[in-house]
Amino acid sequence: MLPTVAIVGRPNVGKSTLFNRLVGKKLALVDDQPGVTRDRREGEAHLLGLDFTIVDTAGYEDEDAQSLPGRMRMQTEAAVDNCDVALFMIDARAGITPLDEEIARWLRANDAPVVLVANKAEGKAADDGVMESFSLGLGEPIPFSAEHGQGMADLFQALLPHLEREEFQHEKEFYEDDESAPLKLAIVGRPNAGKSTLINRLLGENRLLTGPEAGITRDSIAVEWNWTNREGLERPVRLIDTAGMRKRAKVQDKLEKLAVSDGLNAVNFAEVVVLMIDSTRGLEAQDLRIADRVLEEGRALVVALNKWDTVEHGSALYQGIKKALDEGLAQVRGVPIMTISGATGKGLDDLIHVAFETRTAWSQRVSTGVLNRWFETALEANPPPAPGGKRIKLRYITQNKTRPPTFVLFGTRLDELPESYRRYLVNGIRRELGFGAVPVRLTLRSQKNPFATK
Repeated sequence: MLPTVAIVGRPNVGKSTLFNRLVGKKLALVDDQPGVTRDRREGEAHLLGLDFTIVDTAGYEDEDAQSLPGRMRMQTEAAVDNCDVALFMIDARAGITPLDEEIARWLRANDAPVVLVANKAEGKAADDGVMESFSLGLGEPIPFSAEHGQGMADLFQALLPHLEREEFQHEKEFYEDDESAPLKLAIVGRPNAGKSTLINRLLGENRLLTGPEAGITRDSIAVEWNWTNREGLERPVRLIDTAGMRKRAKVQDKLEKLAVSDGLNAVNFAEVVVLMIDSTRGLEAQDLRIADRVLEEGRALVVALNKWDTVEHGSALYQGIKKALDEGLAQVRGVPIMTISGATGKGLDDLIHVAFETRTAWSQRVSTGVLNRWFETALEANPPPAPGGKRIKLRYITQNKTRPPTFVLFGTRLDELPESYRRYLVNGIRRELGFGAVPVRLTLRSQKNPFATK
């Protein structure tokens, strides 16, 4: 059940332009002449993580109910009677007209909450109209430009309290991508770490060439495979073997350069990347470089300590590698570390199980309501600093994409937000919202004060 938002206003103020922008398509006809829209038009709108039904209405005109403009007005009135929020749009450049005042009186008498949008507010020519719209008695107007997309973040904030009400929340607070799709799993690591041997063991056949010589694999080889999970269900997996990646200074051969480049390209198309480490050689700087590259590309990472069946003093080695990874990969702590043997098959079922769990976290979407409730708690527990005595204002946060999970933080003076506070928020997202050790991206977006130059 999606909430409904109706756009109302007199003719030619930009209602259909806003409708088209929110649905992401040019569904409504737009022209300079007034009265183009006659019937109500509905579409599914998406605004920074908010989903709702948007209704475009005809321009509200004070005409006889039996005339065409009068019948169009009745359609608009019906739309408002059945909506959860009314967006009342005025033309900031034209200023407030008597018809705007009449529509405002009608909306004030209606039960639906009203959000006042002052459209065409780009440039100083609209400043007087924005200020004048306060007189309509509908609260603070949102300076907006439907044509250029300015003011979308402020519109989001104004709609959020009305659209996150409990009756509009989805049954699940977390949304996951289709898990029936094949898991794209790339195996990377230094030469001779056992990548091809691992895939052969999973497949139960000598599908890939292996041997004691380093650098046998050159091309990235993708193999389709079905894994049977603990419930006995088959899950499709696309296994991608890659060439061993040595330190760049040691790569002189042209074919090896091409092979390593091909392997890095395979990482870009993977969902989860398994970094294989030869336990008999321990963790080396090149392993950290590979891991860092995987995380920079936004892929989910799992570390596999291979040849574990041949290791002595395993507990001390495991703890040493875990500590080194946490220190070397400061942007993502707690990456899953699995102990396996590609030769015997020990631990491989657990490895694939963890890879699927990691993809689930990497593909997760948090509902806007849940995210902003966490955000308010995080700010109360640790308010942002106030450099120079002026507090940085953090207004709200939204998740704008998954795979990797990416969030946008809105506020003012964000260019002065310390990196340590940004890390505090990212770590909180991982810890409190179930993202674990997958890469989380947080971008900062400051909002301009439309009256700053007045």
